[in-house]
Amino acid sequence: MSTAALTAAETPESLAEQTASAVDTLDRLLDLAAQRVRALVTADGRVSSRLMEQEQRATHGLAWLATYVESLRQLDAYAQRLSTQGKYGTLEERIVQLGFAEYLAQIFGGIPMNQGEFVRLADLGISSGEARDHRTPDIDALIETGNTPAIRTEIAALIRDQAGHSTFGDPGLDETMEQIRNEMRKFAEGTVTPHAHEWHMKNEYIPLEVVGQMSELGVFGLTIPEEYGGLGLGKEAMCVVSEELSRAYIGVGSLGTRSEIAAELILCGGTEEQKQHWLPKIASGEILPTAVFTEPNTGSDLASLKTRAVKDGDTWKVSGNKTWITHPVRADIMTLLARTNPDEPGYKGLSMFIAEKPRGTDEDPFPAEGMSGGEIEVLGYRGMKEYEIAFDGFEVAGENLLGQVEGEGFKQLMQTFEGARIQTAARALGVAQSALDLGLRYAEERVQFGKSLIHFPRVADKLALMTAELMIARQLTYFSSWQKDSGKRCDLEAGMAKLLGARVAWAAADNALQIHGGNGFALEYAVSRVLCDARILNIFEGAAEIQAQVIARRLLETRGNQ
Repeated sequence: MSTAALTAAETPESLAEQTASAVDTLDRLLDLAAQRVRALVTADGRVSSRLMEQEQRATHGLAWLATYVESLRQLDAYAQRLSTQGKYGTLEERIVQLGFAEYLAQIFGGIPMNQGEFVRLADLGISSGEARDHRTPDIDALIETGNTPAIRTEIAALIRDQAGHSTFGDPGLDETMEQIRNEMRKFAEGTVTPHAHEWHMKNEYIPLEVVGQMSELGVFGLTIPEEYGGLGLGKEAMCVVSEELSRAYIGVGSLGTRSEIAAELILCGGTEEQKQHWLPKIASGEILPTAVFTEPNTGSDLASLKTRAVKDGDTWKVSGNKTWITHPVRADIMTLLARTNPDEPGYKGLSMFIAEKPRGTDEDPFPAEGMSGGEIEVLGYRGMKEYEIAFDGFEVAGENLLGQVEGEGFKQLMQTFEGARIQTAARALGVAQSALDLGLRYAEERVQFGKSLIHFPRVADKLALMTAELMIARQLTYFSSWQKDSGKRCDLEAGMAKLLGARVAWAAADNALQIHGGNGFALEYAVSRVLCDARILNIFEGAAEIQAQVIARRLLETRGNQ
């Protein structure tokens, strides 16, 4: 490309025009891909679940392509928003350039769905000629001029200047959200960060004193309406808090989400009496909840749950096994999903309960009749502890059937899926930011061959791409929260944010550990914890494969249906 073309591509006006044009072209490419994949998985005029499973590479690849297209749309919107506000600085512009260049190159060369798994346009039924037709001059210019050694080096230098900030680059939030971020960051830096690695290494609970301080800050009642004792804020605030607390320690960030899940279930499905009784106690931190859904051998297949709840007078008696239950020992209530009608197949026979239990200890984890369990030792995501639980006639009061209706459990749970995906994506942002913080600090402090590691191009490259990907994932996540707060359906965007955010967090942690070299493999270094914590994000709240399947089905309902 000529010097004149390079200069033009780097001017803000030209860059904005090119990115907008690229997004328009990608929309057409996505429509074409959806048409081709639909043809693969349609039988008798309907999308076939059997064929979707058979063509997983194509269907999941379609989900990833759509995620990239939406990610670049939100990155473009971010640039436009900051330009209008007069906040579009050099770092923000370079992030946009690198982000577009890298993701466009991957779209046309191969999108990594996972390590060693790439989806290419040919997998989606798009010929090489059709791919070339969609690779416009604007897209070529963005690819050729946005991912250069000079831009990567400049980003690495600019984030060095911002070291210690809560984010690298203006995230584009308003003053209120930034005030919340700063308050959470001050708490996290003073109370959590200095101790997080010790809690992890010793597999210790987050101290109750810390839980109390979180309660005083309003973490547990963040999105609970004011009439029920909460702060009445939206999912955007939840993202800010989850991201900042998870940046310090994912266990602390995730502790807040226990209350988020329970509160949303009660708000969406509970009776007014249940809302009045439980929500103020959750908001104040008086009670700590846990979610009890997953069972052995079912995983994401909730329709196959076998745990039974049988009505006995004024109580329900629960029997069955649950697994991967987070923070159950110190929890006071369980949102418990059980089958109340064994004659109803699949989801229809499931009901949700607000099951009360006494707090336990490591020595006596479940001091409740009809309830026992054992700890599952895990690599990361510590601070709350994971358990298998067995119920044998465990009693739940009749008034604690959620909504006082049977058979609505899965529907009630589905109402929380959007929020759950968004907050998981926000936790992934915090973990990715933590990895970037640690990688940058080590790259500046570690001297090899007479200079700091950050002066080696491949180290600077890692930090630059981590910065760009983190901002891309952040914009997609916050867009999902804005959609949710506006009352719009956002299951697609929330799923995309979770899908991408989890991969970005793992890549950031892996690269940060690589920057540490051998020291990264030593347990005494915090980056080893961050790597372990990052790995779970691609599994819980819907494994990446399940998430891609759900996204693909929604896309096939809405995109390119001609």
